[in-house]
Amino acid sequence: MVSIPAQEQPGVAQELSGQYATHDVTNQPPPLSPYDASEDAALLEGLRREGAGWAEEDIRRLGMRAGSAQAQEWGEQANRHEPQLRTHDRYGHRVDEVEFHPSWHHLMRVAVAEGLAAAPWADERPGAHVARTAGGLVWGHTEAGHGCPTSMTYAAVPVLRRQPELAMVYEPLLTSREYDPELRVPTEKRGLLAGMGMTEKQGGSDVRTNTTTAWPSAEPGVYTLRGHKWFTSAPMCDVFLVLAQAPGGLSCFLVPRILPDGSRNAFRIQRLKDKLGNRSNASSEPEFDGTVAWLVGSEGRGVKTIIEMVNCTRLDCVMSSATLMRKTLVEAGHHVRHRSAFGARLIDQPLMRHVLADLALESEAATTLTLRLAGAADRAVRGDDVDGAEAAFRRIATAVGKYWVTKRGPAFTAEALECLGGNGYVEESGMPRHYREAPLLSIWEGSGNVNALDVLRALSREPGTAEALFAELALAQGADARLDAAVTRLKGLLTTASEAGARRLVEQMALTLQASLLVRHAPTAIADAFCASRLAGDWGHAFGTLPDTADVDAILGRALPGGA
Repeated sequence: MVSIPAQEQPGVAQELSGQYATHDVTNQPPPLSPYDASEDAALLEGLRREGAGWAEEDIRRLGMRAGSAQAQEWGEQANRHEPQLRTHDRYGHRVDEVEFHPSWHHLMRVAVAEGLAAAPWADERPGAHVARTAGGLVWGHTEAGHGCPTSMTYAAVPVLRRQPELAMVYEPLLTSREYDPELRVPTEKRGLLAGMGMTEKQGGSDVRTNTTTAWPSAEPGVYTLRGHKWFTSAPMCDVFLVLAQAPGGLSCFLVPRILPDGSRNAFRIQRLKDKLGNRSNASSEPEFDGTVAWLVGSEGRGVKTIIEMVNCTRLDCVMSSATLMRKTLVEAGHHVRHRSAFGARLIDQPLMRHVLADLALESEAATTLTLRLAGAADRAVRGDDVDGAEAAFRRIATAVGKYWVTKRGPAFTAEALECLGGNGYVEESGMPRHYREAPLLSIWEGSGNVNALDVLRALSREPGTAEALFAELALAQGADARLDAAVTRLKGLLTTASEAGARRLVEQMALTLQASLLVRHAPTAIADAFCASRLAGDWGHAFGTLPDTADVDAILGRALPGGA
């Protein structure tokens, strides 16, 4: 009689395979999506406080859409399938077009329809700019790259208003809520997007060294450009604000891709940048050679003309960094809630809770400051700022926020990624994409040094900015002794302000301002831990080093969706 091995006997193989299976998946978190990206107390409270409570229903609806499996997949696909440059058509004609994956267009269509481009400029409701910022804070949970063209479109409108005849033509199309990606005569489209071309290879942020030239034509206000731009984002846009050297000095110009007669303007894209992050978005080096452009503002006043665009896009840098912080905090919180190690869930382990609580403080401070800046911008541009205090506060606080919040982004994202351990280091988790994105926001619209020096410039040339900052800080006077001491120290630092110490000064401004906002508006547990760690020095050099007095349970209960 032949003996049959146990593994070959009917029924035994199945039993053994179940007992010794090698691919049972345990102790892994379920997918985060769907989730509500607007489930953030700091965000919703700030929305109401800054005058846009009327938008809460829309923000909550957009938050659910941003956290949907479909929208999250769009974000992943748009970054996996990067834009491709097509310089010529099959017949050899120069076309200079950038092709995108359908997911990019889905993301853009929603963003424009939800008013995240230039729509607030056509919205008479107080708080419309705050509502847009809040929308960016939730829709940004999908992916960051498509926020570039929407941001520049938003920022282009106040610049074009320097040239009323151009604004009359283009502003209604820039403020449209219709996304129309086809390259056609601008006035024949349902909506437009705007890009920006300021930097050149020899100067970067030092735009006064630009060598691109602009020569007037026989037609008043029309010029021809010749030169090469180094980092022009969103080359697929319809119109661009460009700096060039006119006979009267550095000037600002509007450059359309398609001219009124339907012909292509000379906008030759030499290559797309191969970037660290922001890979869903196309950034390019265009060459101008007889390129037709319209003067915006006066000759020689290019920086003065375009500075409002910079103020707007710097706010968006702060917003995007705050969004990235919140997104990665949510991802980390979700992971540790469902993952166990050494006999306990990670969320229940004291050291992990301290790390998350420290991140939560940083995230809330960033979000709260972002919405305060948006409120100041809204009141300043609407003329609701009778004495100019909000405009002065916006001027200095936006530069301060741009410096500090964007600087905190990379360290924050790295710590959130570490909460996932090796899982976070794998591309599929999405965390590497967020980590690669984080440094951009400190570089875009001026690196840390540029913004720190801009704060010094504001203090020396616009004395009202210091007054506005300290008036804001005074609103919390007497509420926390540590904050009062920090304000006194800050006043002392101003008396010895120097270029070498600019970063130290601006950092103290940012921390003091954030603490002031949290003392006034956040729960006691948040404000107390922030002041103890960031102002009073009871803090280490890495996240997760809060003092023992920090109410970690209260901080996490507020910060994490579903509580902690």
